[in-house]
Parts: sequence; C-alpha cells; structure tokens
Amino acid sequence: MNCFRYSCQEFVSGRVSNVPREERFLDKVTTSDGTVGKALELLDRVAEKKRPVRFTELLADSPHPKATLHRLLRTLLRQEMLSYDRDRQTYSLGLRLVTLAHAAWRQSSLAPIARPFVDALAVRLDETIHLAQLDNGQVLYLDKRNAADPIEMFSQAGKTGPGYCTGIGKAMLAFLPDDQRRMAIQQQGYFAHTRHTITNASALSDELAIIREQGMAFDREEHETGIICVAVPILSSKGRPIGGLSLTSSTQRAALADLHKFASILHLQAKEISRAAEHWQFPSP
Repeated sequence: MNCFRYSCQEFVSGRVSNVPREERFLDKVTTSDGTVGKALELLDRVAEKKRPVRFTELLADSPHPKATLHRLLRTLLRQEMLSYDRDRQTYSLGLRLVTLAHAAWRQSSLAPIARPFVDALAVRLDETIHLAQLDNGQVLYLDKRNAADPIEMFSQAGKTGPGYCTGIGKAMLAFLPDDQRRMAIQQQGYFAHTRHTITNASALSDELAIIREQGMAFDREEHETGIICVAVPILSSKGRPIGGLSLTSSTQRAALADLHKFASILHLQAKEISRAAEHWQFPSP
C-alpha cells in the first residue's frame, strides 16, 4: 500500500483541497498547530518531491528560517520519520511512517475484512475494483484490484480523492445522515476536473437524492476523462455508510449503460462485507 500519495497532514486530519498546491501550502503554514504542524508540513514537502531531497531544496520552499528548519529535521530524524543519506546528503521519508501507516490501516480501516470479497469480485468480473471509506467528506481509497488489462487512473490504495465527482464518493455521501450529508456537501471543492464534473452544491444534493432512491452511483467521466464506474455503499445494520465498493472501467472498454448489470453483484458483496464487519469498530464518517 502506498501511504504517501497524499499529504502527511491529510493522513492525520483527512483534509483535502482542490486549490493549487502553492495555496494549500500557504494555508497549512497559517493554520499549523505549533511544532507538530510544522513537522508535518516538512514531511509533506519531502513526500511531494517523490525522491530524496537536499537541505537547500527544502530551505528554498520553507517559510521557516534556516535554524528552525535544521531543528525540525533533527527532530524528525531522531523520531525516524525521516532518514538521511550522508553520502548524497539527502533526506527521504523514514520507515517509521510506513509502520504507522500500516498500523492505522489494520486497526481502523475496512480493508482487512473486505479483502477476500474484493479479491473475489476482481477475479469474477475482471474489471478494476475499489474499496473506500469516507474521511471528512472525501474518499480514502483502502484497496484496489486491477483488471488483467489494467487502466491508468488516479486512484490508488492510500490515496485521498474527491467525494463529489467519484462514483464511490457519491455512493457513500448519499447515505450519510441528513446533517452529516449537508456538512459534507459544503466541504467539497467543486473543481471542474472534466466537462462532466458537478461543480456546485445544489447539483450534488440533487444527484445524491437520486442515488439514495436507486441505491447506486455512477461516475460519468466526472473525475477523469474516459473513466467510468458504478458504485454502491457498504451500509451498517443501521443504514450508515461504513465504506463503498466500485467497479471501474473505461469508455474504450464499455459504455456507461453496460455497468448497470454489475450493481446487483456489488450490492451482494457489500452486504457480505457489512455482515463480516458488524462487530468491528470503525471511525465515524
């Protein structure tokens, strides 16, 4: 599982933004929680480079003076959140982050319970299967199984995506209690990823009402051009969404109408996952 495709602060708080990266960083700087916030921001910067990074590069991007940056780096190195290559004089993410990420995945996610059901769906349907949970109105992808002929797409286990323009996000949002759903609708970014993207709260609210009636949601190339999906919620015995399942394909492979036939299969597996998870404790959506 790649746990570093989304920011370290998003991993802790669940926050996601569709504004440009520079604006996100400035927002983080002004809203940080003291030293912990500064350390998490620094981990974000290292993670965003996607390669080992030198001190001079970090300093060029940093809002902090050189002495503060040195102090933060020393703290993160002592805590094994970062590692340092003396020969190359570069910093990279530390193994302790991997340990923490996997511990969180095991303890608070639906993934370990749902794994056999996701595996069975992938084998049976030979399309990309996603498992996800809601995190502050956004989609946290927990697991993914590619088709034999995989499709290049945004989603990846451990990555956070938008709720308003993904099938699996909408499937879960639709079944939130009224007050939580209204709040989640207001939390969305409404960035137009494609010409099909829902870009306002009113339109999303209308679509979620239809999804509640039909029991399934669709991604009509709303997040990525050429990518379509059908999705269903995984509901607790009280009707609360504890996760979601989706089958994803491409417009080169199938028409949106072709995906309707998979909804009943997804619903059956969602119910099986719900039964298996009945006594598991999950964070509230």
